[in-house]
Amino acid sequence: MATILNRTTTFATNGTVTAAGLHNLIDDTAIYAGLITTQTELTTVGTSDQILIAVGGVSDTGAPRRATVQNLFEDTLTAGTFVNLSLTGALTYGTATGNRTVSTSATITTGTIPNLTSSTASITLGTIPTLTAGTTTSTAANITNGTVQTLTASTGTITNLSTTLAGDFTISQGTGTLGTTGATLGTYGGATSIPVLAIDAKGRVTTASTSAIASNTGFRNRIINGDMRIDQRNAGASVTFTAQYTVDRWYCEENTDGAMTAQRSATAPSGFSNSLLFTTTTADASLGATQAALVAQFIEGFNTSDLAWGTASAKTITLSFWVRSSLTGTFGGALRNSAANRSYPFTYSISVADTWENKTITVAGDTSGTWLDNNGVGIGVFFGLGVGSTNSGTAGAWAGSNFLSATGAVSVIGTLNATFYITGVQLEAGSTATDFERRPIGTELALCQRYYEIASGSFRSATTGSFVGAHVGFKEQKRSVPTMTYLANGGTQSSGTFDAFYGTNVHGAGAQFNAGGDNYGYGFTASASSEL
Repeated sequence: MATILNRTTTFATNGTVTAAGLHNLIDDTAIYAGLITTQTELTTVGTSDQILIAVGGVSDTGAPRRATVQNLFEDTLTAGTFVNLSLTGALTYGTATGNRTVSTSATITTGTIPNLTSSTASITLGTIPTLTAGTTTSTAANITNGTVQTLTASTGTITNLSTTLAGDFTISQGTGTLGTTGATLGTYGGATSIPVLAIDAKGRVTTASTSAIASNTGFRNRIINGDMRIDQRNAGASVTFTAQYTVDRWYCEENTDGAMTAQRSATAPSGFSNSLLFTTTTADASLGATQAALVAQFIEGFNTSDLAWGTASAKTITLSFWVRSSLTGTFGGALRNSAANRSYPFTYSISVADTWENKTITVAGDTSGTWLDNNGVGIGVFFGLGVGSTNSGTAGAWAGSNFLSATGAVSVIGTLNATFYITGVQLEAGSTATDFERRPIGTELALCQRYYEIASGSFRSATTGSFVGAHVGFKEQKRSVPTMTYLANGGTQSSGTFDAFYGTNVHGAGAQFNAGGDNYGYGFTASASSEL
């Protein structure tokens, strides 16, 4: 209960309770709890408390009307200015959590309003958990500073909004300024770089940076025939090697007490058609200090000169490749210069036997030593298949030694019938491995033919026993004057005898034959090799 209040007490306008009227209510009358006779004064008014509003006067015998404090606060605010208006907790004049409706116009300069439905309102400072604001043709809801958890507004200007949004946030008209994230204001990307953005689940850019565009985007991979497709010498046949090239551009060496074969294989990871397979046919489980089995590619200096190794501007490179082996453990390899006095041993792990795994190794460029930038060996890339102690070094550091692998690496040649596959080898500038650069087969073949080519020629004899000359033209200019090897006679009549090559240069060679018959036509093939 509460005291009886005469309705003429100034806390209502036309029967509507206003915030300004509540000032008058407290100023003019004390509110009491319980029976009127107890006269116990309240310090706050709760939503369960009631007051009696007398219809006819202040007499106890008047016909009173009860109203709860909750109901009082659910009445409509009229036009006016409300300073320090709070409807969420205990304040000077009471507590309430009900809805507030502004039907005409109101200015709220400070306060906390849990639920506000307004056709027109100007709020200069406040916390409004839920705001539903319509607009008229001439006015709109205006929030200059506040925290809004749920906002539905057709038009308006929000200059400083801190919000937690569970769903979509749409501003169909007006200006919205969102809170800052980890990204710095600016423009990212340009002629020499691309933007790198991180976006969270709400579509916000949380970080922004750039990544340089490599200047040699047309030839990222310095390795030639890294996917092992081209095999001019052996056409997929298995060879037992000691020191020779197998598939194009890949040099294999074995000087142990064991033996290995190398062969282009159709076993390959997804996206590749071939790999280079090594199989141990005679095991050597105890290598001598200088013994080794390995596979390597020597990259021409013209193709690595931009890396500036041997200078203070040496660039970082990334080596990536696919491997598979019947063995597991830590395997090794190395990068080396042409003089064999600067090298960088590296390791990689194969975790599961007979399963393709992709590996990436990033190496800071060497600022020391001599690294050729001509048609000599620029960088040698080695993969150890079993390397003795003399040529094995500590992984992960440049050294002034001829290291071909890392100390403690798995020895493939040490286990009989062990297998090792490799493909998708790529060496590129930068610290990030990109997808394997798959060049057209004609392009890749032409790159291989700079170092090795099977050429052909023909001639017609005049008389039996006469010497006849023929020209062998190369499809690709060779890296250097090649070594010529006669391979076979060919054609419909080919009884001439090969005598010698002469006048060889990077474009072609002459071949001399002893004719085997009068007026016969001859065809032949020869190889031209200028491997590094």
